[in-house]
Amino acid sequence: MSKAHTRTALLATAVVVVGCSAAERNEDGELAVAGSLDAFAIEIGDCYDDEVQISGQVSDVPGVPCAEPHDNEVFATFELTEGGWPGDERVIELANDGCFDRFEPYVGATYEESVLMITTLTPSERSWSQVNDREVVCVAYHMDLDKLEGSVRGTGM
Repeated sequence: MSKAHTRTALLATAVVVVGCSAAERNEDGELAVAGSLDAFAIEIGDCYDDEVQISGQVSDVPGVPCAEPHDNEVFATFELTEGGWPGDERVIELANDGCFDRFEPYVGATYEESVLMITTLTPSERSWSQVNDREVVCVAYHMDLDKLEGSVRGTGM
């Protein structure tokens, strides 16, 4: 990794959204109304904010239509294929490698050329073993923590 400042949010490190109704999707599947977005229902192209409280397990993120200013955008999801729990460090390594591989096709610029950084949502040991959770969610955010406006898809940011 040439940019060492990736943020990793393990599903073991939880996000709890306080006092927020459910986000709503339009007929195209895009977030149309801001609200609580189930962490297991996150889709590529979803945007969300960092206005969260950390404790327990990630269950929801504050979803926001990408047309509105937002902190993060999901640019890829994929499944880890390892059988038994590989350990926190290995999960983070696999997640970061997979997200870096998927960054340029979505954003339209290499990671090194981009003003975006990567963070991941990854399975915890508990979700891995109890609900067979293997999904990695790849998330882009502005390196200066500026709000993003519109989708980063194909922008070359």
